[in-house]
Parts: sequence; C-alpha cells; structure tokens
Amino acid sequence: MLSKPKSRKVASLLAFSGVVTPISGLHKFYLGQPWWGVVYLLLSWTQIPRVASAIEGVWYLLQNSEQFDQNFNGNLISTGTSIPIQSPEVDPAQVGAIADALRQLDKLRQEGLMSEYEFEQKRRQLLDRIA
Repeated sequence: MLSKPKSRKVASLLAFSGVVTPISGLHKFYLGQPWWGVVYLLLSWTQIPRVASAIEGVWYLLQNSEQFDQNFNGNLISTGTSIPIQSPEVDPAQVGAIADALRQLDKLRQEGLMSEYEFEQKRRQLLDRIA
C-alpha cells in the first residue's frame, strides 16, 4: 500500500465513515499520516475528529486528481503504476561546466576568500541545476 497511488474516492469514503462511526481517522492512516490518525483516535470521544473528517472528506472531493496526487501521492504517476516520474536528461557539457565551477568555488573557500556558508549556498545552487 505504501508504493501504490492513493485514491481520492477511497480517502473521501474513509473520511465520511469517520463522521458516522465512532472511529475517526482511518483516512489519515490510508493517506500515510499515521500520527494524525492516532490523534483522531485519541480524540474520538469528542466531536472534533468527526467535524474534521467531514471537512476533509469534502476537501478531497473538491480537489481535482492532479491536486490530490500532488498532495498525497508525491512522485507516483496517477495512472496506477508505482514508477517514479523521471527527471529530464542533463546535458553532459552542463555537468562538466558545473563541476568546474564547483572546483573554482572550493579553491576560493580554501584560500579564505569565501566563507563556508557562502560556499555551501553556491554549491547547492549549482547542484540544483543538475537535479
């Protein structure tokens, strides 16, 4: 269940079941949010989880599939497969240029012309171009 995409309809049904049954929070376990599910179960003697479940059930239904997938399915494709979305190919020349830039930044850091913090910030910016 961890690698399969979550269904918006199943999540809504589980949320609405928490409104009419004494046990709320099953939709949180289904969506991979077990801590919230435990909170709902611990508060099940109050009306709070029932109201929250009703609101969330409506929210799940009002979202379109892309929004729901973005919020609850992460990198899984909405077609039902568990293949992560592939990032586009990176130009090898660009990787070489970024590697050269990283070497130059490291040289500046070693010479004391750049702080460790500045080096780390620039390094992350350059590596983000690859990823």
